Amino acid sequence: MYDVAILSDLRYPGGNSASIVAEVRAQAAAGLSTVLIHVPSPHLRHARPFQSRIVDCLRDGLADLAHDDGTEVTARVLLIRQPRIFTAEPAVVPKVKAGHTIVVLNQPPGDESHDQRYYVFDEVRERVTRLFGDGIVWAPISPQVRENVQQVAPRAALPDTDWHEIIDIDDWVAADRTPGGVPVIGRHGRPDAVKWPREAGELLQAYPDSAEVKVRILGGGEIGVRRLGRRPDNWDVVEFGAESPQDFLAGLDFFVYFHDPDWKEAFGRTILEAMASGVPVIVGPHFRAIFGDAALYTDPAGVRDLVRRLHADRAAYQAQVERARRYVTEQFGSASHIARLASLGVMPRAGRRRPRPPVRPTRPNRRVLLVGDDVARFRAIARRMPAGFEAVVVAGSAGLADAHAAGLLTEYLPGAAELGAPPARWNDFARDRLGHLVELYRPRAVLVGGLPHDGIVAAVEEHPLPRWLWLRPAMWRRGTGGEWAARGAAFAGILEPGEFAAAGDEGWTTTARAGVSTVDPITGLPGRVVRREGDHTILCRGVEAALPGFRAVEAGPAELGEVTLAVSRADYLNFHELIGARVPTVFVPDPDACDDELARARFAAAAGVALCATDDEAAAIALEKLADPAVREALSRRCADLAFGNGAGDAADWLAAHCREVHRAGR
Repeated sequence: MYDVAILSDLRYPGGNSASIVAEVRAQAAAGLSTVLIHVPSPHLRHARPFQSRIVDCLRDGLADLAHDDGTEVTARVLLIRQPRIFTAEPAVVPKVKAGHTIVVLNQPPGDESHDQRYYVFDEVRERVTRLFGDGIVWAPISPQVRENVQQVAPRAALPDTDWHEIIDIDDWVAADRTPGGVPVIGRHGRPDAVKWPREAGELLQAYPDSAEVKVRILGGGEIGVRRLGRRPDNWDVVEFGAESPQDFLAGLDFFVYFHDPDWKEAFGRTILEAMASGVPVIVGPHFRAIFGDAALYTDPAGVRDLVRRLHADRAAYQAQVERARRYVTEQFGSASHIARLASLGVMPRAGRRRPRPPVRPTRPNRRVLLVGDDVARFRAIARRMPAGFEAVVVAGSAGLADAHAAGLLTEYLPGAAELGAPPARWNDFARDRLGHLVELYRPRAVLVGGLPHDGIVAAVEEHPLPRWLWLRPAMWRRGTGGEWAARGAAFAGILEPGEFAAAGDEGWTTTARAGVSTVDPITGLPGRVVRREGDHTILCRGVEAALPGFRAVEAGPAELGEVTLAVSRADYLNFHELIGARVPTVFVPDPDACDDELARARFAAAAGVALCATDDEAAAIALEKLADPAVREALSRRCADLAFGNGAGDAADWLAAHCREVHRAGR
C-alpha cells in the first residue's frame, strides 16, 4: 500500500505538474511513498510526453508510476488533480482503493464571463463519484476557486480550509540584489492568452515601454507583442523553457503579473516562486485573499510609481522581500503539506526519509533502450522488468503516442519517411541519434525491435559498451527477408518472440538459429483473461466488417474478455492476443505483409482456434458462422485447450540477465 496516490494527466505543463512535483518531493523527504496515476485529459488531444519535471521525479525514484494493465492501486490517500480530466468518460478507469479521496480543485469551473466555461461542476462531481465512490472531499486550492464553486453549486460541501499549493523554499535561492540604475521587471509562465491583459493600454501600463525600466518575459511574450503589434525596445522576450525559472527570477528586481480581466487565476504558482526567490511581487488586489501582506497590490496604472518608489527605498524593498519569504515559508512550505496528510492519518516516517536529489538528477545505472515502433511488445516487456531497471522507448511518431499513453519514458527517432530522407542519409542520422542517446543514458543494453538497418549496425560498431540485442521477428513469408540473416552477428544476443503457428513457419529464421533464444508469444494480455460474453459485440482490427445484431466496439488487451467475436488481420500482436484471450475470431490475412499472415491464419483454422477467410465473400460467410453461439463456444474452448503463456516476463528476465552480464564485465 502506498501512502499517497496522485491521479492526474501527467502531461500538463505549468502549475499542475509543478504542484504535483512539489508534493511528491515533500512526501519523499518525509519518508512517505507515492504512486502517480496517469489519466489522459480529453483536452490534451495531441500526443505529448509526460512533463519533464514529472519524469525527473520518476527517474529519481521519488515516486512510482502505476501501470495501466488493470492492476489495483491501494493507497491511504488518493489526490485527484485537475477536474477537467473528468469532463468526459476516461478511456480507461484506473482501479484505486483509498482510505481518503480528495479532488484538488486547482482550476475554477469558469471565469467572469461564464461561471462554468471550463467544466460543469455537478457533472464532474457525479462522474468522479460514480468512478471512485462516495465520501470524496472536494478541496479548492484558493478562495477564488471556492467562491466560484459555491456560486455554481451552492449546496456543495467544501472543507473549511483550502488545499493550497506548496513550495520547497530551499529550491528557490533569494539572491542579494544590488539595485542598478534601471529596475528590471518581468514575469514568467506558460504561453496562454488569458494570462495577459487584453487591452494594449493596460498591457503597456503593467509592462511600460519606457527607458525607466527593463522588461524581461519568460514564456508568452509573443502574446504581448502580438497585442501591441510591435515589441518595445526595452522588452527582452525569452521563449518558454529557454531558462529555468530560478535563473530567470534571479535577474529580476520586481515580478509583475496582470492577466485578462475575465480570467480567474486559481492560485498563482509563479507568484509563489517569485516570493520564494526574494523578488517583490506586484499584482492586482484580487490576490490579497491568498497572499496577504506578502505581495504589493495595485492596478496596471500604478505599477510604474510603485516600482519607482520601492526601487529608491532599499530598506522598504528588503523588508518586503523578507516579509514575503517568511509568509511563503510559514503558509506554503513543505511542512504544511505533511501536516495536512498527518491530519488524514498519514504520518511521516523518519526512518524512511529520502535524501533530496541533486540539482542534476542522477540516472538509474540499470537502464535499457528499446528501439523501434513495436511499442506494444516493448510495453509488455518493460512492465515486467525486475525492480531497479528502467526502460526508455526510442520510436518514431507512430509509436510515441502509445508509449506516452503507457507512461513510458521516450525519445524520438523519426523514420526515413517522416523525414523525407533517402536511405543513406537516414542511416547516417539514425547512427548519430542512437550514438547520442547511448552517451546520454549510458544504458546497459539496447534492444532493437524489427529490422537492424545500416544506421543501427553502424551505431553498434561505434558504441560497443552497452550490450546490443535484437528482438527478431519470425514467421517471414517464404523467400523474403533472408538478407537480414547476417545482421545477427552484430548483436550479443537474439530473442525471438514465440509463434503459436510456428509449425507453419517456412521463413528464413527457422534455419538461422545461432545465438537465438525463444520465449512464448509476447502479448499485452493481463495475467488472467476471464470470458464474460455479454451484449453482442464485434471487434474489428485492420479489417472493416459488420454483422447484423452485433455492435462494433474498441477494446484493449484488458477488455478482450468481454468481446463476443472479432474479425482481424493476422499480424503478430492481434493474432496472439485474440487467441490468447479466447475471442472467437475470423482472421483475414494481408498477403502483402512482411510476415506470413496467411500461414498464421491457415494454421489457426487447422488447429480449430479460429476461422480463416482470404477474401470478402469468405469473410462474410465466416462471420455468419460466428453468429452461432455454439460455433463461438467451440472456438473459445479450443483456444483454452491450446493455451500458451505470455513470454513478456521471460523476455524481461532475458534482457535483465544481459544487463547483469555487462555489470559483471566491469561497466
